[in-house]
Amino acid sequence: MKKTRNFTSASLALSSLLLLSACDSGDNKTSAEKAAPVEKQQAEKPQAAPINDNFAQVYDSFDLATYKQNVKILASDDFTGREPATEGGKKTTDFIAEQFKQMGLKPGNGDSYFQQVPLISIEADPNMELTLGDAKLKYFDEFVAGTSKSVESVELKDSELVFVGYGVVAPEYGWNDYAGIDMKGKTAVILVNDPGFMTEDPELFQGRTMTYYGRWTYKYEEAGRQGAAGAIIVHDTAPASYGWGVVSNSWSGAQYQLADAGDEPKPDVEGWITLDKAKALFKAAGLDFEQEQAKALTRDFKPVELNQTASVNFSNTIKHSESANVIATLKGSEVPQEHVVYMGHWDHLGQKAHFEGDQIFNGAIDNATGIAGIISIAKAFTEVNVKPKRSVTFMAVTAEEQGLLGSKYFAANPTVATNNIVGAFNIDSMNVSGRVNDLTVVGFGKSELEQYVTDAAKRQNRVTKVEADPSRGGYYRSDHFSLAKKGVPAIFAGGGSDFVEADKAAAAKWNAMRGKCYHQLCDEYQEDWNWPAAMQDVKILFEAGYKLSIDDQYPNWYQGTEFKAIRDKDRQ
Repeated sequence: MKKTRNFTSASLALSSLLLLSACDSGDNKTSAEKAAPVEKQQAEKPQAAPINDNFAQVYDSFDLATYKQNVKILASDDFTGREPATEGGKKTTDFIAEQFKQMGLKPGNGDSYFQQVPLISIEADPNMELTLGDAKLKYFDEFVAGTSKSVESVELKDSELVFVGYGVVAPEYGWNDYAGIDMKGKTAVILVNDPGFMTEDPELFQGRTMTYYGRWTYKYEEAGRQGAAGAIIVHDTAPASYGWGVVSNSWSGAQYQLADAGDEPKPDVEGWITLDKAKALFKAAGLDFEQEQAKALTRDFKPVELNQTASVNFSNTIKHSESANVIATLKGSEVPQEHVVYMGHWDHLGQKAHFEGDQIFNGAIDNATGIAGIISIAKAFTEVNVKPKRSVTFMAVTAEEQGLLGSKYFAANPTVATNNIVGAFNIDSMNVSGRVNDLTVVGFGKSELEQYVTDAAKRQNRVTKVEADPSRGGYYRSDHFSLAKKGVPAIFAGGGSDFVEADKAAAAKWNAMRGKCYHQLCDEYQEDWNWPAAMQDVKILFEAGYKLSIDDQYPNWYQGTEFKAIRDKDRQ
């Protein structure tokens, strides 16, 4: 407005000078007269045309063929299962970085598209045998074991076995499964999930919704804090939400951890055993497994010494390496210091040399579909005419399958201050089964960020819902959790359960395949997947993030959630 007023005053002054000049001859022009044509030219200069908002056109023009091609490339044998710190892993990160570069996105880590994550890979020699009491268990089929310690060999010899229920110490729930026991030198036998799952009591923990206390990562961490020499989790398909094949494939071969993970205490041995072998162990101890499991569902539970011992020894191959998070940024037009983040993991399980025949875990759904989705969304952001006010950062993180290591490293070493990350959208294992009328938000009810996704879903006449099986603990199993622990509102949404009528029959087949092939060799690219279903979710996540990028609001966690206090402190 100030410029308009000044321009008007200048015009009035110019008019007065022109009137005075009319009394003079043309041979005696004043400086004001000479300036008149310039002022007139400025006055007649056309104003800049308003920016054409082409959001709808961009939304409708996502290239499905390119999306499919990127999934096919990332899930091909050429990438050898996308294991971190391998040639296939580097080939993956180079491919992703090149896609970002070709779109004109800027490096997200200074002048580099890569954030190198220092890793240690520890591969236990599979020629091992676990002895529980008098029973000898077979590696891979009946148990898996390894260590998080960077040591050349491990031996657990005649370590006393103690059943510690769910292995939870949670003061806020008045719960302590290790009460009254000194675990030094002993081995904890631990149930999977948390007490709320088995009881379905909404007042116990969070009922069937798994808390972090139900995650395998927590159970090993707590056993270490208690001084245990060993920690053995009893696999049970229902509370674990995956079969034994997922355990044996995921916990065999090289296991990665952050090189600078700190000096938190860890058990010497971390392992799993099958449910049948656990029942046999309890029977040998004169106990009934189901009865002891039931006792573990109450706050009165006390650790049970099984009067049996565990022994195992194995050597390790240790390698220090690096694997990259790929980070690219579209700079915001008004508040570039604030960032909307899209994230997903690029890694999978690699290649298992001890397998006969096919050895490559291609990870097509998990998570070539997600990375291809992020690439598509990034492309769309470069095509909108109304540019984001806030910066938008796209991250493909490493080593998720090894315990969210890449995202954990980023959270500890952020290229963007966490208090400037407005919100994060995680994309992991997209829906290729069939189109749906709903949209699953994992951990629904945690943050105001959900409203952006809910509003975006309306364009497709879809409604947001909590996941069908919250007992899986999905919110604590993917990369957004690393940012959530730092207080950043982070959402994990995609797929649904209410399939449109036309897709129901095929969706039943693909859903069955999805469950069967999770972390298995058969998670391979399929031309006849329902690709439009995945693209629907890509579009919703694009719209939700775009609306956040042109907004001036800072979504927060809802009152009572475990991350709100962290966010409030970080934003002070």
